[in-house]
Amino acid sequence: MNRVVVTGLGVVSPVGLSAEETWKAIVEGQTGVAPVTRFDASDRPYKVAAEVKNFDPSTVLDRRTVRRQDRFEWMANVAAIEALQHSGLTITEENSRRIGVIISSGVGGLDTIIEQVLVHNEYGPRRLSPFAIPRIMSNGAAGTISIAHGIHGPAFAVVSACASASDGIGMALQLLRAGVVDTILAGGSEAGISDFGLGCFYRIGAYTSRAENTPSPFSADRDGLVMGEGAAILVLETLEHARARGAEILAELVGYGSSSDAYHITAPIEDGHGSALAIRRALEDAQLTPEDIDYINAHGTGTPLNDAAETQAVKSSLGERAYKIPISSTKSMTGHMMGATAALEAVFCVQAIRDNIAPPTINYHEVDEACDLDYVPNEARELPIRVAMSNAFGFGGHNSVLIFREFTD
Repeated sequence: MNRVVVTGLGVVSPVGLSAEETWKAIVEGQTGVAPVTRFDASDRPYKVAAEVKNFDPSTVLDRRTVRRQDRFEWMANVAAIEALQHSGLTITEENSRRIGVIISSGVGGLDTIIEQVLVHNEYGPRRLSPFAIPRIMSNGAAGTISIAHGIHGPAFAVVSACASASDGIGMALQLLRAGVVDTILAGGSEAGISDFGLGCFYRIGAYTSRAENTPSPFSADRDGLVMGEGAAILVLETLEHARARGAEILAELVGYGSSSDAYHITAPIEDGHGSALAIRRALEDAQLTPEDIDYINAHGTGTPLNDAAETQAVKSSLGERAYKIPISSTKSMTGHMMGATAALEAVFCVQAIRDNIAPPTINYHEVDEACDLDYVPNEARELPIRVAMSNAFGFGGHNSVLIFREFTD
């Protein structure tokens, strides 16, 4: 079975337009949450979101491409370019059939859906954009990236709500281990910040009502999530392939576990046993024990139910070791990027291993007896990190866990 390593990172996020700019902001505890600008929220009960700022896709993509793509595809394509450049991988006619693309999204082109439904309702089908379908479809980012770079291997998206990108990276791991391809661009992209998108989460009681110092994952005063947007992509390769081309190896992807709660379409099981199963499966896949885990990037949405259930899952799967592991929710700074969020958090795990820094959970104000672990409150912490775990849990009861390890021969 092939070993799988990370050789490139690309990010467009609410706190930065590159992987390194984003990581620097995260370590410093900078928030990307701010008043909504993408629509008029003055009369709405939801006032904030984690928007990607100062993003002009035409500085990287040609204007014709920009006109034909949705915002989630812009961000994915820009992140892919950075990841490929970072990896030093050159795509040729010879190797293109051994490269794959798995870029996931929970929804796809939500902006386009809303825009084109309004056009259709007012003017009828003749006024619809001929690019509506490719801008809407969830696999649009995977398709446009494969076309842009001449990649002829498997190209698809995984859709499992907020676990989408994690499951996509997990699928990439399996394909690379099996030798189906040598390299995969894996990650996620989402652009769901709209009046409709935020309104849907507000309607089910999941969106924060605060206008500042929010979200506050694991804190007793948490009152809901903040929607974010962005894209993150990792270049994954078999170790043999990476070594053969002299690539710099950033970390090794060693474990993937998934499960389903089979319980409720939006709420997690209170005792977290579904997500605990995914954690155990990831450990088993990685051939590691709870004692090996040095850091956890939590799902940590900032909703009362999710954070308590995740805490239970970590404790039941890792036992007493859970109390000794630094855990952070970087969603406290990036917001919840839905189908893309797990890809960004996977990038953070790689960077945490590289720099031996656990990023903070900001807006942590008050201890909650239901959340009694070490959440790295408010300030980053330097410590040895050899193995990092990333949790991702989605509506529908989808649970997905990835484990990264410092690369050693």
